[in-house]
Amino acid sequence: MRTFIAATTLVILFASPALAGDTVITADRYLDVTSGTYVEHPAIFVGEDGRITSIADARTVRWTADTSHIDMGGKTLIPGLIDMHVHLDSPADIGGYRGLEFTDSFFAVSAVANGRAMLDAGFTTVRNVGSANWDDIGLQQAIDNGYVTGPRIIGAGYALGVTGGHCDVTGFPPGMEPGRKAQGVGDSPDELRFQVRRQKKYGAQVIKVCATGGVFSHNDEPGQQQLTQAELDAVADEAHMAGLRVAAHAHGAAGIKAAIRAGIDTIEHASLVDDEGIKMAVARKQPVWFSMDIYNTDYTQAEGKKNGVLEDSLRKDREIGQIQRDNFRKAFKAGVRMVFGSDAGVMPHGQVGKQFNTMVTYGMTPLDAIRAATLNAAQALGRAGDVGQISIGRYADLVAVDGDPLKDVRLLEHVSGVVKGGKIIEPAR
Repeated sequence: MRTFIAATTLVILFASPALAGDTVITADRYLDVTSGTYVEHPAIFVGEDGRITSIADARTVRWTADTSHIDMGGKTLIPGLIDMHVHLDSPADIGGYRGLEFTDSFFAVSAVANGRAMLDAGFTTVRNVGSANWDDIGLQQAIDNGYVTGPRIIGAGYALGVTGGHCDVTGFPPGMEPGRKAQGVGDSPDELRFQVRRQKKYGAQVIKVCATGGVFSHNDEPGQQQLTQAELDAVADEAHMAGLRVAAHAHGAAGIKAAIRAGIDTIEHASLVDDEGIKMAVARKQPVWFSMDIYNTDYTQAEGKKNGVLEDSLRKDREIGQIQRDNFRKAFKAGVRMVFGSDAGVMPHGQVGKQFNTMVTYGMTPLDAIRAATLNAAQALGRAGDVGQISIGRYADLVAVDGDPLKDVRLLEHVSGVVKGGKIIEPAR
């Protein structure tokens, strides 16, 4: 009887129809970020649209002869990584007034290489929170239409702010002003509503607003609130009415709390958050996420002066860098929802994977840090059905590493393979 059952099982196994798909990807294992466990010997089938159609056991499943096979034997797969705070048209090695050495279109062209560097580093999706000349929107369109290779881009167009604030063009005498407000600048709730509508008109998929001063702006300090509660309320209301989420640049405690009260979706930097702000973030029914760029100070302090960054900016960076890292630990421990945001552009785009180890140093487990750049980030984007997991219906965006990233998160600093939409990405040379 046992022999009969075994033989019958074998017949059923080999008589079963082969699974079809445009592509099948095999590897030693993949990380299920929801459960935090590995799935061994996966065969991940991908349809023509780049989405996962089924996942089976590669040791037992068959596939049709016309299925393209990507074999990543010996590798561990994780979902394609998501960076929630990048500036693709900002080369990290051009700081301060050195940008005036280049023509306007230089920065749009540099964004192509920066986007490719992020893709090669395993970041298959990025949220670009502020660019000049709608460079991020143009690059997204070029990638989506096959003209260049790069990550999926959720772009903001121009970041919004007030006259003389962090998101205005500052540092020049009045004689060099164009005689009108810069793009993205508004000084009342109605003017800022107009700017939300303008960014959406030209293709923005997220709205960025500068609630406080910044490190790399002139004549302000990171802790200073720059938009009133009414202005932040108007930005959030207008964006949400249009179906867009909002990111608030907010270093200072008062600006962070005003942004949380306004219903803004992600708080960028959150460097000087206080205990009240942390409690507000945890308690708010509508989820709010902190995106804290806690690695890049290492780069700016080491290389900033050589790159042309002004001493006043380096001073501000020094003053808040360690405070931000300590507050990252405090906020995460308190239960604040966290996403991965590097502020690439302040640091080189290809080096953003170094932040994972800093996140672990300041309180996260490797799984927590990976979830911040996958599952959490997808939820914060409102794109959980598209990216952030290796599961049926999502895009086949995958990153391969050698070894176990749950034991050594620094493996994510040098990934060994990238797949976007079921197609392997050959590293740029």
